[in-house]
Amino acid sequence: MENKYAQVYKKQHYGLVGKHSAVKVCHWTKSEMTGGASCYKGTFYGINSHQCIQMTPALNSCTENCSFCWRFNGFDSMHIGDEDDPEFILNESIKAHLKLISGFKGNPRVTEEKWKEASNPKHIAISLTGEPTLYTRLGEFIKLAHKRGMSTFLVTNGTLPMVLEKLNPLPTQLYVTTAGPDKKTFNELLNPAMGNAWENFQKTLELMPSLDTRKVIRHTLVKDFNMPFIDEYAKMDSIAQPDFIESKGYVHVGQSIARLSIDNMPSHNDIMDFTVKLGEKVGYEVTAERKESRVSLLAKDPSKSKINFESI
Repeated sequence: MENKYAQVYKKQHYGLVGKHSAVKVCHWTKSEMTGGASCYKGTFYGINSHQCIQMTPALNSCTENCSFCWRFNGFDSMHIGDEDDPEFILNESIKAHLKLISGFKGNPRVTEEKWKEASNPKHIAISLTGEPTLYTRLGEFIKLAHKRGMSTFLVTNGTLPMVLEKLNPLPTQLYVTTAGPDKKTFNELLNPAMGNAWENFQKTLELMPSLDTRKVIRHTLVKDFNMPFIDEYAKMDSIAQPDFIESKGYVHVGQSIARLSIDNMPSHNDIMDFTVKLGEKVGYEVTAERKESRVSLLAKDPSKSKINFESI
């Protein structure tokens, strides 16, 4: 991979794929493989962390420079010039992921059953870093993943509604990060690289009810910056009408420590207080929480939270 940040990514244990993609094994994948807990997506939606690939097709491209982002922000542009083929990205992402977890095969805490399952990944979180909707062949990538029986979770900042409107097929579950309750806070905290980011984001919220897939609004909450603003978030959530609302507390780690203070980390009690009040405003039920991840789940219909993998 020709990338001026390649050495930084390799040092941080990224698996580089082609010209603009990458995978990285997350803490929870390692945890579940060795008999520990799964990530909150297991608790909330039934995703097996040890069968999950965390990746991005937009390693160096994003439309925002969020203050709370803890990843390395090697963003050069809002355009991916020479795009790789989606089948190449999928195949090489799987290979890179399997290579990164290969050392766990001899770990005494990894059972043979867990190893066999981990060697057959069934889920792709298109969420590692960057803005994935900048990859113009994203729909083809998602279709190929579904063809292989893999579920897909797409995380977007919502600044490119024209992409979401035409995306075919849609992912198994669509996340839209909603961390700016008003234009001023949005611009100060998310640092958009495009002048009409706030307006585009509003269009995404208006578009969401028409998108025929599972939809999640994710509130990334930074103390003393973008919380509580309960009424403002409730208004946006009511426009978007998501199936689920996640509220996740900012964590003072990685690159974010240069921009924010440890005092900007809300406690889990802060998150749950926010969640209960927001749920009352929008008429959603508190259905789950993970204290160690400082995250909660509100559901429009709690009975539909688990993924039906047979339908993928």
